[in-house]
Amino acid sequence: MSNYKNIDSALIHGGIYGDKTTGAVNVPIYQTSTYEQSGLGENTGWEYSRTGNPTRAALEALIAELEGGTAGFAFSSGMAAITTVLGLFRSGDKVIISSNVYGGTFRVLDRVFNNFGLEYEIADTSDLDALEQHITPDVKAILVESPANPLLTITDLAGVAAIAKAHGILSIVDNTFMTPYLQRPIELGADIVIHSATKYLGGHSDLIAGLVVVKDKAIAERLAFLQNATGGVLGPFDSFLLIRGIKTLGVRLDRHVENAQKAAQFLKNHKAVKKIYYPGLPEAQGYEINRRQAKNGGVMMSFELYENYDIRKFFKSLRLIALAESLGGVESLVCHPASMTHASIPKDIRDKVGITEGLIRLSIGIENIDDLFADLEQAIEKSEVK
Repeated sequence: MSNYKNIDSALIHGGIYGDKTTGAVNVPIYQTSTYEQSGLGENTGWEYSRTGNPTRAALEALIAELEGGTAGFAFSSGMAAITTVLGLFRSGDKVIISSNVYGGTFRVLDRVFNNFGLEYEIADTSDLDALEQHITPDVKAILVESPANPLLTITDLAGVAAIAKAHGILSIVDNTFMTPYLQRPIELGADIVIHSATKYLGGHSDLIAGLVVVKDKAIAERLAFLQNATGGVLGPFDSFLLIRGIKTLGVRLDRHVENAQKAAQFLKNHKAVKKIYYPGLPEAQGYEINRRQAKNGGVMMSFELYENYDIRKFFKSLRLIALAESLGGVESLVCHPASMTHASIPKDIRDKVGITEGLIRLSIGIENIDDLFADLEQAIEKSEVK
């Protein structure tokens, strides 16, 4: 946030603001595939919209400023963003990933990049001493989420960045759950930050997008080449929608977090809840580390009901909270990670890391909290096996 002391202002005025030609306060939607050139080798800086588009460029400048990086890149999905970042590596390289990581990240490494000789290893990145033992000469990067999906495990991002730097490898952070409003990994030493911008950055469940921010100019040049070469870019209309969503990120997340903190206490104290995972609770794993590196515990939480509650009946009985993939919209969403978001991870690995059949992931929206409590209560009550 080079131009603003407070991120709330940068969310609205950061990056490329407005349109100098007309005075419009919003960047226009440049819905074009190509640009007329006045002569051979003579253009206005724009040639073809896969390579660059003014609306997308405004978004890329905005996310780079918000994360404090050198350059930003916008992609057609979070997975397109992750896939392009993984394109930085070669056959024979290895990437260490967090033990509970988004299922799509695991799938693309396990089922796609493995075919080309890029290997991966799963590690408990919350244990820095154990993590360092996993680093061998073929390891070229550590890819972490904090909080991780879906168990909300906290990793010391500054610690991971320091280990990566000491070994001459890259530290990559998926910052989807927190966004730059709550956590800025580059300031903690990370080399690359990834977002599924579909989630909180967009915020309204009406677009699919991915963003990447890098710290180093040389990596930025390599990623710019890969973005253009592979072509998974974000279109101008979705870029416009994403800029619009980011403008309200602060006010939305303030309400999201307020609701989440109350919901976590509600579930923690509920007689039907066996276990809750939420990094904003003082007893949560990594609570003190998260306090140092993030503004608060965020929005996402997961929980398990006792065995005498039928989760199928619980999901079926919800009225206000929707059973759906994804997260981060203004509406509350609930999912079953074992059969939905993390189904691509083999069951033995899910069981090992704690993604049980009874785990429920909850994305708290900005509805009235009493209405959310009432919906959770009646669904839990109906799911009890008597």
